[in-house]
Amino acid sequence: MSAGAEPVMVRSHRMTPDEMGLMRPDAVLLGPGPGHPDTSGHVEIVQAFAGRVPLLGVCLGHQAVARAYGAATVPARHLMHGKTSRITHDGRGVFTGLPAGFSATRYHSLIVPEGTVPPSLEVTAHSTDDGYVMGLRHRSLPVESVQFHPESFRTEHGMPMIRNFLASMRSFTARDCAAAPAEAA
Repeated sequence: MSAGAEPVMVRSHRMTPDEMGLMRPDAVLLGPGPGHPDTSGHVEIVQAFAGRVPLLGVCLGHQAVARAYGAATVPARHLMHGKTSRITHDGRGVFTGLPAGFSATRYHSLIVPEGTVPPSLEVTAHSTDDGYVMGLRHRSLPVESVQFHPESFRTEHGMPMIRNFLASMRSFTARDCAAAPAEAA
């Protein structure tokens, strides 16, 4: 991978979190769907690995991070399959060093309503066209998520976002966690 990591792809519905743990990952990137976060196996992975290794959720992975901490997912008012939107963000975490606004590609039919985001998570990004939540970050654990697709060629600054995640992975140690995974919600 040109960002400096050796990824190993695992299908979350074919391997348990315990089996994944035997692989001793340095980080977890929860990828997109299709499917629903509650039946994808992703929520269980968030619960198993949050606080143990840095975790980044993308699309379905974003929704799974939200669900793991108690937020809702609901159908979006309109489908965003292959559409681009302007994204605004807080300039921290995966957004460090990025312009204040950029275009990102979206492929989703579910959203995380902002009013359901629990205190343990902070909203880090929004889409400017519909105001939907486009990013979340745990307040004390190395867990972030984005609803859009940084890996898409139509997303500006996608590779810097991945590099920022990898940088957080390299600097992470277990003692950096303020709470154990079970206490993090």
